Amino acid sequence: MPDTARHRRIFVPVLGAMVLLAWLTLWLWARSPYGRYLEHGEPLAAGPAAALCRAIPGGSPVLQAVLYALSWTLMIMAMMLPTTLALFNAVERIVAGRPDRSRVLSMLYLGYIAAWSAFGLLAHGLHALLLEGVARVPAMIGNGWLIGAVTLASAGAFQFSQLKHRCLEKCRMPLGFVIGHWHGAAPGREALSLGWHHGLFCVGCCWALMLLMFVVGTGSLGWMLVLACVMAIEKNFAWGQRLGAPLGAVLLIWAACIVASHA
Repeated sequence: MPDTARHRRIFVPVLGAMVLLAWLTLWLWARSPYGRYLEHGEPLAAGPAAALCRAIPGGSPVLQAVLYALSWTLMIMAMMLPTTLALFNAVERIVAGRPDRSRVLSMLYLGYIAAWSAFGLLAHGLHALLLEGVARVPAMIGNGWLIGAVTLASAGAFQFSQLKHRCLEKCRMPLGFVIGHWHGAAPGREALSLGWHHGLFCVGCCWALMLLMFVVGTGSLGWMLVLACVMAIEKNFAWGQRLGAPLGAVLLIWAACIVASHA
């Protein structure tokens, strides 16, 4: 069996196993006594982890940030890795003859996860600031549905934007992008940078859909699976690009229904 075929036969199952392990870990976590840590808010202010929070320098925000980073990384592994098949296939074709190809693919993976982790921390911080700001506005008390409606409408409108389509094209056909960024002189650093930059395009393509997790609940594995399937279809199937407009229309109608039900 050719070396490249043997490597592909190993790499694809390993990637699939990582995705399945992430889903299994999230499923077990959500059903454990600590499942509330997958959600936002102040889950560590009381309960079994309160003493641990007090024992950590900096108080509960430290532990909360660590647990959030862990849960977000698992979410990215579960939801986004299936959408990276085109990227990994393109890089694998280029480095197939290199003895360090496993290290190159590992660094590519780390760079990609780093881009999404940075987005997750930024989204988490902005979400916390938003909740704090809403709590200080008396008119918003009891009207939190407005945030959900605005998020849904924004995600729906973004599906029709040129930025969405440009970033999606980079994700669907990454070979030209990889060739332009890969020189092979410093394979580890270049692979890390390549994963980071391609991850930024992936964030640009999917950030609005990922923000929907703040609407439906970051611990909702059912909605996570739905969104993961949508993003995987968009990037991996020939007809996936045509999914954007119908999905955008559904999200806009959903937002309108929320507004109408509270009007």
